Amino acid sequence: MTLQLRSQDIDIGIFGGGSYYLGELNPGRQFYFTNPAYGGLARFNINTRWALRGQLLQGELAGDDAVSKVDEMRNLRFNSKVTELSAIMEFNFLDYFSGSHVNYFSPYLFAGPAFFTFNPTAHYNNQTIFLRDIGTEGQIEGDSDSRYDLISFALAFGFGMKYSLSNRLGLTAEWGLRKTFTDYLDDISGNYYIDFSTVSNPGSKENLSDPSPIKHEPGMQRGNSQNNDWYSFAGITLTYRFSVGEKSTCVDFLD
Repeated sequence: MTLQLRSQDIDIGIFGGGSYYLGELNPGRQFYFTNPAYGGLARFNINTRWALRGQLLQGELAGDDAVSKVDEMRNLRFNSKVTELSAIMEFNFLDYFSGSHVNYFSPYLFAGPAFFTFNPTAHYNNQTIFLRDIGTEGQIEGDSDSRYDLISFALAFGFGMKYSLSNRLGLTAEWGLRKTFTDYLDDISGNYYIDFSTVSNPGSKENLSDPSPIKHEPGMQRGNSQNNDWYSFAGITLTYRFSVGEKSTCVDFLD
């Protein structure tokens, strides 16, 4: 009996690029409010067409009515750090691997599940306020507490290009979107709830819920709860290929 063992290629890499969000404050403009993002990954190359990668990315999301002019009378804004852990399947259109002299580049598609954390903030009186903690849409009223979760799930997908720089080094450029299952990346989803006729001295809660010069009535629409938010990571990854186990042939003679 002859048994042939083949080496397994694993890529370890670092990511640098940008992140941005799509939601009430930016319904559809790609790469708007882009902020720096970074992270790392490990890619298990199943064969020259398929690969499985795990990655940890961090970036910042932002939006501002005064800049995007989606609803200037709403006058809302936010910033939020986002940290993502994902498991991604990749499909190469060509038989690619780092060090190949035949297919030294290949376009690819990717998709997979992602878990992420976020926490939208805004500035008030030179202080950073965590918007979830003050319940800007009435999530904290009396004894009730219906604040949204700061950990959520997303479906990640996108495309990119891989290029072999040398026998071990590889370079990838990709753009990916995340379809989330939350509408609160920007702390905006439902309705206004504060009756300013009963508030004599508004504080951070009231002013961050409705900072417009012309205050809105309770129950008026503040966001669109029918559409969940999206976010994106786009950038470049530099990888180094490790070979686990060398190619060898083992021959056993059985009686």
